[in-house]
Amino acid sequence: MRHGRKVNHLSRKSAHRHAMLSNMATSLLKHKRITTTVAKAKALKKYVEPLLTKAKNDTTHSRRMVFSYLQDKNTVTELFRDISQKIADRPGGYTRILRTGFRSGDGAEMCIIELVDYNENYSQDSGAKKAKAKTTRRGRGKKVEKTESPLTETNDTTEATKNEAEVKESVESKSADIEDTDTKNEGVKE
Repeated sequence: MRHGRKVNHLSRKSAHRHAMLSNMATSLLKHKRITTTVAKAKALKKYVEPLLTKAKNDTTHSRRMVFSYLQDKNTVTELFRDISQKIADRPGGYTRILRTGFRSGDGAEMCIIELVDYNENYSQDSGAKKAKAKTTRRGRGKKVEKTESPLTETNDTTEATKNEAEVKESVESKSADIEDTDTKNEGVKE
């Protein structure tokens, strides 16, 4: 049983584990995506997301705190200059884990961990799908909002009858237009 074991030790001593996560975080921030095992990616996600949150607040203290984790001056500079601007409006969830299959050597489950804001292809496709999902063809008439107040019921019913009358008039005018075009087309055929 794993009672109260919150940290995945990844079969390493603590110094080795911290050095590995620091190097992986540096690589992730430099290259914006890396390929690794799922267990390491989950550990890296817990390691790097608080650093990205600290990078939103560009102070000397936060720079020193992030440097104590990463130990790479160039990566810290890039994090605070470029990456923090891209993630400024995101409230969390800066990384994404995409599973890619199993490694042929030992069967370990592999994945790609990437920064969400730097994969434009993935975010544009999902944005287009969401936009298509919102549009429907059901509601062709105007929607009337009903309230519980008895005073507004009479206004709602009069507005509803006006809307119904407008819809009937538009349908009748369209059917008349269609009949006119049909008669014109018959005259052309003869």
